[in-house]
Amino acid sequence: MATTELTRDNFESTITGNDIVLLDFWAPWCGPCRQFAPVFESASESHADIVFAKVNTEQEQALAGHFQIRSIPTLMVFRQQIIVFSQAGSLPPAGLESVIEKVRALDMDEVCRQVAEQASAQGDGA
Repeated sequence: MATTELTRDNFESTITGNDIVLLDFWAPWCGPCRQFAPVFESASESHADIVFAKVNTEQEQALAGHFQIRSIPTLMVFRQQIIVFSQAGSLPPAGLESVIEKVRALDMDEVCRQVAEQASAQGDGA
């Protein structure tokens, strides 16, 4: 499956409508972004059940700002609408495959429990 261009208009439906979404925050002028692009594209072809989406930080400054993107490329992974991975910098093919394997292996019941605990602790002023 080819990568999808993500914008404010299709962001919400893409995240809520898919189990796993990998986001590549990039810009056309960014050398490391251009180096990572074929790695990201190749992985998208190997994992048809995952959505691979690119966010052009020049055109989608509101999205980049919302996620506090300070360095590009930044890879962010959503699983069941929860951010489970976020890292700046380019990854080699084996590194990206490792991230995908780990995201697939996550116990999402446990992740949801931890998210709920954190939200509860923040609500208690802790």
